[in-house]
This record gives sequence, structure tokens and C-alpha cells, in this order.
Amino acid sequence: MKKILLILIVIILGNSCSFSYAENASTDDLDIFGEGAILIDEETGQILYEKNANKQLYPASTTKIMTGILAIELGDLNEKVTITDDVIEGLDGTHIALEPGEELTLNDLVHALLIGSANDAAVAIAIHISGSVEEFVKLMNEKAEKIGALNTHFENPNGLPNDEHMTTAYDLSLIAKYAMKNKTFRDIVKNYYYIIPTTNKKDESRYLQSSNRLLYSQKKIDLNGETIPIKYDGVDGVKSGYTSVAQNCLVTSAKKGNTRLISVVLKSQGRNIYIDTHKLLNYGFNNFDKNFLTSKNEFIGNVKIKNGTNKFITGVSEDDFYVYVPKDNSSEVKTNISLPSKLEAPISKGQALGKIEYFLDGNSLGYVNIVSTENVEAMPLYRQIIENYLIGKWWLSLIILFVFWRMILHIKKTKRRKRKSFI
Repeated sequence: MKKILLILIVIILGNSCSFSYAENASTDDLDIFGEGAILIDEETGQILYEKNANKQLYPASTTKIMTGILAIELGDLNEKVTITDDVIEGLDGTHIALEPGEELTLNDLVHALLIGSANDAAVAIAIHISGSVEEFVKLMNEKAEKIGALNTHFENPNGLPNDEHMTTAYDLSLIAKYAMKNKTFRDIVKNYYYIIPTTNKKDESRYLQSSNRLLYSQKKIDLNGETIPIKYDGVDGVKSGYTSVAQNCLVTSAKKGNTRLISVVLKSQGRNIYIDTHKLLNYGFNNFDKNFLTSKNEFIGNVKIKNGTNKFITGVSEDDFYVYVPKDNSSEVKTNISLPSKLEAPISKGQALGKIEYFLDGNSLGYVNIVSTENVEAMPLYRQIIENYLIGKWWLSLIILFVFWRMILHIKKTKRRKRKSFI
């Protein structure tokens, strides 16, 4: 029941673009090797391309995006963390050789997690934040649901193989979109190099280098017959991953001009993960125009207010709203404004009065709310009576006055008759 409600909330609140251009760029057009892939606008979440975007696959170390953002949100990065025996037990894969009793800052552990992809750092973070891995995983799944990643289920904080540890390309794009709004997270994942200083257990510094070669590597790949470096100009994060069952996975954020995109590729192989990502980012940057449709606080219209201290209220757009439209699309974006002619007080500042919805070729691109610019209180009852009946309906006032006048005449006439009869 809870999951159904969350789905409804995501649908209702999602005033970002709902229309996908994936059908305009089939998998044959881009020839993406990965089994699952997606390309979205980082700000609105508009889907520009997708391939099996809702198919559940293993995320490998891209899991650490969720671990990292939770550590940043819930922890104090300057705080010292003492490594326990539980951190070391049963770990596999990439690590930074943490030792029981070793003390590091949470900041160093988060860098080791997101840059060095250290599995032991992920466990240390989980235990530090929640007291146990099991409790931290609960937080991970709760946050995934809150973000809208409803086809994701985590079993650990590092992405090591587990049959129940699954996500989708679409869900990972939402998680990355959420994480990249955090400045501290962005500042970490844009780096590919980090040094952990000596600790009470280590006499030498640890030198970390990211496995996300899009950030730095001059090694070559073949892209559509052209040999180019793996490094992609404009990439500023976020996380790579690999296990034997997940194969190569990569979540990427990149910016060019005023356009910022997020791509996800799951279950690719070898350098194809970079070729796939180059194709996705090139497609997004080269084939779409960014159309601004309305600006925040742009005037939309006035609405009459019944029984309010003001006669009308101004409605403005709640947010900036833009969409990406294919450059070869000659159709016009059409606007449908839903705004009532009259509303009844009280009205609160920021209250939704209506909405503007945008369409392209009959498909909804999304909508933005029209909101009130001020508070409008309801008039006291006596003022409502005066406004609505004595002033607003003048003819009724005349009738009332006429009846009142006739009543006075009748009373005077009755009194005169009584006086005459008494005499």
C-alpha cells in the first residue's frame, strides 16, 4: 500500500517533463552496448533517451552514490570515525586496507568511497551513521523510495553482489539527480585524485585515483570510426562500478553551456562503457534545443475573489520551466492555461490557482503551477452581507427599503386608527 501511495505522489508532484524522446532515437540509432541506459536533463529529469531504462539490473559500485549522499546529509564530515572489527570481516573487492582501531575523518572515508570506491569505507560509513549495516541499508531504501526510485532495493552500502540488490537505469538517474544537487557531493565527485593523510595506524598517506576515466584518461576509444580520448570535456562526476555479475556500470554528469545532463549505462563491457556514455552525451548535447517556456513569477492572469478583502488576486508561474526539443522538430509547443475565472477567499500566498501545461505533437511535455502572489483573507460575515446583498445586488436593496418603508407607513397608519378609536 505504501509503495502504491508513493507512486501516486511521484505522479502528482512531478511537474517536470513527462514526455520522452526515446522513441525518436531508437536503440539502433545510437547502438548502445549496455543492457540498460538512460539520458536525462539533470534539472528537470526530462528523458532524452532510454534503453531498457526500467529493467532491474545490478548496480555494482554505483550503489555508493546513495551511501555517499546519506553520509553527507546525516554525518559531520569533520568527525573522527573509529574503525571496528565489523568493517573488516568478509569484505571483498576494492578497499583502502582499513584496520580495527584506526581513526579517520568521515570526510576521508567519503572521499575513499566516492573516488577510491573503497568497499571497507562504505561499511565503516554505514556503521558510523546507523550503528550497523542493516540499519543503514534501511535508510538507503527509504531514501530511494522518497526520491522516486521505486524499482530499487539495496542490501549493502557498497554494491557487492547480492541477488536482491537491484536497481534500474531510470532509478539511478533519479538518485544521481538528487545527489548532484548537494554542493559537497558535487565537489567530491568532480575530483579523480585524493590523498588520505597518515593515521594512528598508517605511517604513509593513501593515494586514491578514480576509476571513472571520463574525468582524466587520455587512453583511446573508437567512436563511430574515430579514435578519441576516453576523457570527455564537461564531465564532473559521478560514479563507476564493476562486478562480474553487474559488468561495467557508469553514472555520469556533464555540463556544456547552460545544459547539464545525466547518463546511466548498466551492464556494458570493457571500454564500451565509455563509448556508450560518449554516444549518449553527444546525442543530448548535439540534438536538442533548450526552450524556455516560462520564467518564475511571470504574470499569467488575474482571478476574481469572492468574499475576499481583495477583489482579485494575481497569478504567476511557480517556477522556471523549459524543455528540450529535437532540433529537427518543426512543430510548435502549444500552451494550455487552466485558470478559474473566480475563487472564494481565503487564499494563501503561494497557493496553486491553476496550471500551465505544454504540448508538442499532442504529447504533454509537463506543466507548471500558477500560484497566488499574496494572502487574501475572507471578509467578516456582516461585510459579506453588505457587499453581496446591499451593494452588489442594488435591486434587492431597493426592495428591502421599499418593504421597510411600507412597514413604517403601516405602523403609523395603525397608530392613527387607534388614536381615533380611543377618542
